[in-house]
Formats: sequence, C-alpha cells, structure tokens
Amino acid sequence: MTYGFCFAILQLLIACSPSESQNIAAEEQSEASSPAVISPTEEPETLVVVFGDSLYAGYGLAPDEGFAPDLQKALNEAGQDVKVHNAGVSGDTTAAGLRRMDFVLDSLSRKPDLVLLGLGGNDLLRGLKPADTRANMEAMVKKLSELDIPVLITGMLAPPNLGKEYSDQFNIIYPALAKKYEASLYPFFMDGVVGRSDLILPDGLHPNAEGIDVIVERITPSVADALQG
Repeated sequence: MTYGFCFAILQLLIACSPSESQNIAAEEQSEASSPAVISPTEEPETLVVVFGDSLYAGYGLAPDEGFAPDLQKALNEAGQDVKVHNAGVSGDTTAAGLRRMDFVLDSLSRKPDLVLLGLGGNDLLRGLKPADTRANMEAMVKKLSELDIPVLITGMLAPPNLGKEYSDQFNIIYPALAKKYEASLYPFFMDGVVGRSDLILPDGLHPNAEGIDVIVERITPSVADALQG
C-alpha cells in the first residue's frame, strides 16, 4: 500500500505542476513576497529553509496550512524562535532544484541554520536515471556542506513497478548521502499519511491540512535534533 500510494503521489507532483522553466521564473518572482508567519521587521534567532517540490510548497492548501508555516508554528510552540522559509516549488526535479539553489540562498537575509532538502519524486515519475538523481542531490548537499549549512534530507521511495534494480539504486540515494556528508535523514516525508484517506486532499494524493499536521508532528523532533547539531 505504501509503495502504491508513493507512486500515486509522484503522478500528481508533476502532472498538475508547471514546467521547470516556469517554476524557476516563478521562484525568482515570488521569493521576495513569499508569506511568512513572522513579521519581516523581526529577525528570528533561527532560520530554517524548506527546499523541495509540491509536498513542501503546500499544494492545494491555504497559505497558512502548508508544511512551512505549520512547521514554524510547531517549533515556535516548542519555545524556539524560528522562521521557516518556504522554498518549495511544485513540479521541481532534482535538476531544477540544483539550478535554483544559488538564487534561493542568495535571496535570504542571512545564512540559514538548517535546510530541509526534499526532492526526487518528479525524477521517479519521469523515469530519470537514479545516477542522475544522485548526482543532483549530491551536488546540493555538497554545496550546503561547503557553506557550513546543516542539512536534513527527507527521502522518497521508488514504486516497485519500476523494478527492483531501479528501486534499489534510487532508495539508497538518501541514506547514502546522509552518511557521506554527515547530514540528518528523515527517511520518508509522507510517513504517517500514506493510506489515510482522511489525511489526503480530494485529489487523493496530496496531504490536506490535517495530513500536514501529522507530517509536522512526526518530523518536528528530527528538525529540532538537527538544529541542535
């Protein structure tokens, strides 16, 4: 059920999303105006950037219901002065993410204290070679590492219909990179939501507001640990 639902998610990540070129242009136009829960006049103690695709971007949700604002709320309620910056773009592949990473980092007011990196689902849908996905992911993790920015990688799972060889090559990407670069790892972003129709939007694929709450509840301890180093 988990693998089947993963594949269903992947189908919508790109099917209802803009092209990569449109994504990059949209990111450049929207970075300065992205909604933030904390007032722009405030300078939080901690800056977290969530960098991913539609699962990060809050597809189908109100601006205050997506992953970024919900994670910020959870961290704030835990007593941490944190701003979570939403750098999710629907439809992004790892290649598109790599191309826009410099722009996102340069647009920030300061170096982030943590980046959550969640890409790869659209690579699966397009049948891109796992070696290419790994190369793109590694380039991003390496770039962040060289900038001394801690990373929490959130993984995806390849559906079994792509074959065991493909799945084995893809699924190892996230834990292998986490180990190589001493990054934190959250193995599967949709953990706790898969197979729960009550936690999914009417499209049957993306998490609804309650689904985001479950994801955030499960991932927040990992984020807190990553912030503590």
